[in-house]
Amino acid sequence: MRIVRSRLLVVLIVALGAMTLLGAAPSAAQPGCSQQVAPPPPIDSSEAPAPGTTVPAPLSVPDRPVGGPRMGECGLVLPGGAPAPPAGITSMSWLIADAGSGDVLAARDPHARNRPASTLKLFTALLAADQLPTNRVVVGTQADADQDGSRVGIGPGGHYTVRQLLTGLFLVSGNDAAHALAGQLGGVTATVEQMNALAARLGALDTRAATPSGLDGPGMSASAYDLALAFRQVLSRPLLVELMGTKQANFPGYGNRPGFVVSNDNKLLSTYPGAMGGKTGFTDDARHTQLDAAQRGGRRLIVVLMRGEQRPVSMSEQAARLLNYGFALPTGRPVGRLVDEAESPETAPDGAPGAVPAPPGAGVNAASRNSTSGFDQGGTLLPLALWIGLAIAVLAALGALVARQRHR
Repeated sequence: MRIVRSRLLVVLIVALGAMTLLGAAPSAAQPGCSQQVAPPPPIDSSEAPAPGTTVPAPLSVPDRPVGGPRMGECGLVLPGGAPAPPAGITSMSWLIADAGSGDVLAARDPHARNRPASTLKLFTALLAADQLPTNRVVVGTQADADQDGSRVGIGPGGHYTVRQLLTGLFLVSGNDAAHALAGQLGGVTATVEQMNALAARLGALDTRAATPSGLDGPGMSASAYDLALAFRQVLSRPLLVELMGTKQANFPGYGNRPGFVVSNDNKLLSTYPGAMGGKTGFTDDARHTQLDAAQRGGRRLIVVLMRGEQRPVSMSEQAARLLNYGFALPTGRPVGRLVDEAESPETAPDGAPGAVPAPPGAGVNAASRNSTSGFDQGGTLLPLALWIGLAIAVLAALGALVARQRHR
């Protein structure tokens, strides 16, 4: 009897070992992937809730990873046989995607939830571009001027068009510009609600906005995958593409202060061939975040980096190395896809505030983009039939051993 039990144990161990080696389909939040639930704890008081309120609970984790099964993996997510990513990439989470097809080419912890810092301004820019006339004149307020962090230089009584505010938003990451635009979108609270509604429609289910500017606030989170979704939408708006790639622009003064020139803080615009621009961000809790896009040979690639540091390799250089890596990877072997919309979207009517058009090249519907068909599994996922066959083989072996014992 001991021999049979030993053989049963051996069979079970072998079966479990085979399942481990061949790879099991990842759950939405794998064991050990705590970063897929919530960002790391804050190190300062920037996320302290207002008196009488509490910090929101973390967003729920979807049952299926948005963008395909491999998007739920921890660590590097690469096509099978792909070379290792370039040296010096120290950002905790990153993603490379093709803006046209929506293919995710490679990633690291794509659904890890981190704080987005000023890269969250992409959502504010999308709302403003879709809802506000670019020639509308906005009068600056003291509340705009008093915003913390980076500012373009809005002053009380100054007159600024929506286009100029968007320019300040992209070129110098003006928190004052974000506040002024939020005032035109119904106020800070209404704007944050619209940002979260937009994120939900896009399928950006790791994202919770707490401020229009990306300054840290209670419950703030996003992921490299989500920011890539928003960035792809930005690349479908000609106005935002133009402003994102502008190197310098005139900005109005106010009162006795004359107008002045603002320069784009994105370094790749001047150093990387084909660079289209992007967005950078930093807070003490978020650390460094960066988005960039570049075009080469008819392709436009997106790179997103989160929770990075400027040393030993600068964030701009990390973005450049990942773009080079993405352009060198073979096409047609995605590890996931940027969905066109949430699986069950509460879509707004065409032309209504917040309606999200599908980006150019998005000729595949959301359901098919969430399927595993066409994804490079990198040797980690098995077809359902193979799993069934493995289960039958284990059961058959167990049955044979039991029958043999009865015969004895």
